[in-house]
Amino acid sequence: MKFILPALLLILSFTALAGQKTALPVESFASLKAFSQLKLSPNGENLAFVRNVNGELVLMVYDRKKKDFTPIIRSDNHTIFFDWYTWANDEVLLLGARYIKREFGGPKYSSTRMYAYNIKEKENVRLAIKPNSSRDERQPQFGDQVISFLPERKDTILVQGDYDIANTPAVYELNLNTFRKKKVQRARSKVTSWIADRQGNVRIAMKMDEDQFEYILYIEDRAKRKTLFSFSAFSKESVSILGFDKNPNIIYYTALKDGRDALYKMDLTTNKNELLFSDENYDFDGSIFYSSLTNNVAGFTHSQLEDGVRYWDEDLNKLHTSLRSVLPSEKFDLDIIDTSHDQRQYVIYLTGDESAGTYMLGNRDSGELVVFANAYPDIDSTVYTDKKHISYKARDGLTIEGYLSLPVGYKAGDKLPTIVFPHGGPMARDYAGFDYWTALLTYNGYAVLQPNFRGSSGYGHDFMMASVQGFGKEMQDDLQDAALWLVDEGIADKDKICIGGASYGGYAALMAVVKHPETFKCAASFAGVTDLEYIVSKARYFTNKEIVRKQFGTDDDELEKYSPVNFAKQINRPVLLVHGSDDNIVSVYHSQEMEDELSDEDKEVTYIELEDGDHYLSHQPYRIKTLQAFLDFFDKHLKD
Repeated sequence: MKFILPALLLILSFTALAGQKTALPVESFASLKAFSQLKLSPNGENLAFVRNVNGELVLMVYDRKKKDFTPIIRSDNHTIFFDWYTWANDEVLLLGARYIKREFGGPKYSSTRMYAYNIKEKENVRLAIKPNSSRDERQPQFGDQVISFLPERKDTILVQGDYDIANTPAVYELNLNTFRKKKVQRARSKVTSWIADRQGNVRIAMKMDEDQFEYILYIEDRAKRKTLFSFSAFSKESVSILGFDKNPNIIYYTALKDGRDALYKMDLTTNKNELLFSDENYDFDGSIFYSSLTNNVAGFTHSQLEDGVRYWDEDLNKLHTSLRSVLPSEKFDLDIIDTSHDQRQYVIYLTGDESAGTYMLGNRDSGELVVFANAYPDIDSTVYTDKKHISYKARDGLTIEGYLSLPVGYKAGDKLPTIVFPHGGPMARDYAGFDYWTALLTYNGYAVLQPNFRGSSGYGHDFMMASVQGFGKEMQDDLQDAALWLVDEGIADKDKICIGGASYGGYAALMAVVKHPETFKCAASFAGVTDLEYIVSKARYFTNKEIVRKQFGTDDDELEKYSPVNFAKQINRPVLLVHGSDDNIVSVYHSQEMEDELSDEDKEVTYIELEDGDHYLSHQPYRIKTLQAFLDFFDKHLKD
C-alpha cells in the first residue's frame, strides 16, 4: 500500500511551530471539536461530518467527486441539542435532536425526535417519524430509537416508540421514502426495549419491573417463549446483550467471569454458552461491531487492547495491520471509525502525544491516506502530552489506578499546584487520551490526577458496588489518598492542592472540603449533586425509582449525613458552583441550594448559572465560560 504519510507529519510539525508563538486561550481547549463524526455513505461517494462554525454545529455533506460541500442543518446546542446522525442508506441521513421539557410541575427531562434528509432531493430536513393523530397515538418521549438499520433492506429501518402506551414501546418498520410507519411488534406490558436480529426479526424483549430485569426470547406463541436471563439491578447476575450474529440463533452478551465482565456468545437453539474474551485485571468494557461487507460480527472493542480493538474479520484486520506498518504505535493510537460498504474506503482517527485528534481518509485501491481535519487544531505536542497511567495504595491497602497529566516539559522534582479531578458517574471511569479539562489545566501549569476511585466501573463487580450507598464514604477517602500520594511522589505542593469535578465529581469535590479540608484548599463543582435526600425524593416521578432507592438507600439520616448541602456551616474553603438551568440529570436545585446555604453562613462561594444549559456543556459558549471560571478559580487560590 502507498500511504501519503508525510502529509500528516508535515501538518503536525507546522502546527507545533505555530503553537510556540503565542499563548493559547481557553477557547483552544474548551471549544467543541472543529470537526467530528466523520461518516462515509455506504457507497463511499459522500462524506458527512459535523463542522464547528463559531460554536454552531453544522452537519455537512461533502461530495467527493464534485468536491462540493452542502450544509444540511445547524444547531448551537442551546435549547435544541444535536445528538447524533448516521447514513441510513446512500441517500438518506438520519439525525437525532434532544430538547428539555417539564410537565405538571415535575422535574425537567429530555425528549428526542428523529429527522431525515435526502441528499438527492435536497429538500428541507423533515421529521422522520411522528404519531398518527387519526389513531390517537401519543408523542413518545424518545422519538429517535432505531433498533435496526436492516442491512439487507436499503429503504427500511426498525424503530421503537411508545405511541400507544406510555413507557411501553412497540416496534415499527419505517419506510425511508414515504416515512410511513407500520407496526410489526405490539407493545407488551413492562417491556421497555426490543432487540432484532440481523435479518430484521424482533427476537428479544427486555422487561423491567421496578429493579428487576428479564431478557425474553420472544415468540407470539406464549407457550414457546423462554427467559434467557433474569437479574436484579446491581446484582452479580447482571447481563447485557450486545447483539446478534449473522446467524440469527447466536447472540453476544456480557456477564461476570471471576467477578469481572467478560464477552460471551450463546446458541439460542441449545442455550450453550461460549466464553470469547475475558481480561483477568479489568472488566470487558467494549462492544461488538459488524463488517459492512459480510454482515458478520467483525470483532470487538476493549480499552485494554492495543488500539482498543480485536478484529475477527480478515479483511479489516489486514487493513489495520497495513495502517500500523506506517503509523507507529508509539506515536499514535489508531481507530478505524468508518468504512464504505465494500471496505475499500475508510476513515481513521488518530490520538496520542502527537495529536489530540486527527481525521484521515484512506482508499485501499489507490493506496492513498491523507489528512482531512484536526479535531483540535491549536493543540499539539508542544502544549499537550497524553496521560500517564499510575496506581497508588488507599489507606486500607486497596490499589487504586488513575491517570496523571503533567505540563509539557515537566522535570522530576518540580512541585506543582495540583488538581484532583474525580470523574462523574460514579459507575464510570477515566481513561488515557485527550480531554479538554485536563489539557487546559496542565497547559496552565497544573498537575492533574484523575483517580478511578472505588465505585468506578472497569475493575470488577465488587469494586464498582462500593458506590452503592457509598457516597461520601471510602470512595471519598480514596480522593484524599490520591492527593497525599502526589505529595509523597514529590509532584504536588501540599499547600497547593484543590479538587474539582463534574456531576458525581462535583459532589466529590464539595464533600472533600467537608471531610478533608486539611488537604484541599478549594473545591470547584460543575453540575454537582449536593442533596442525596432530594434525589431519592424526586425519583418518584420516574420509572427507575426503585433502582435509585436501591443505589442511594432510603435512610434519611444516612442521606443527610453524606449530603454537602447540610454542612455549609463547617465548610471553610472557597467553593465554585456552576450549573445549567436545564440540567435534567442533576437538577440545578442542587447548586442553588448549596449556594444559598453557603451564603447564609457568609462563606466564600461563587455561583454561576447557565441559562438553558444542559448537563454536558453541549453549548460551546457555556463550555468556555465554565472552563474559564474553573481556571480563574484555581489560579486565584493556588497561584496568587
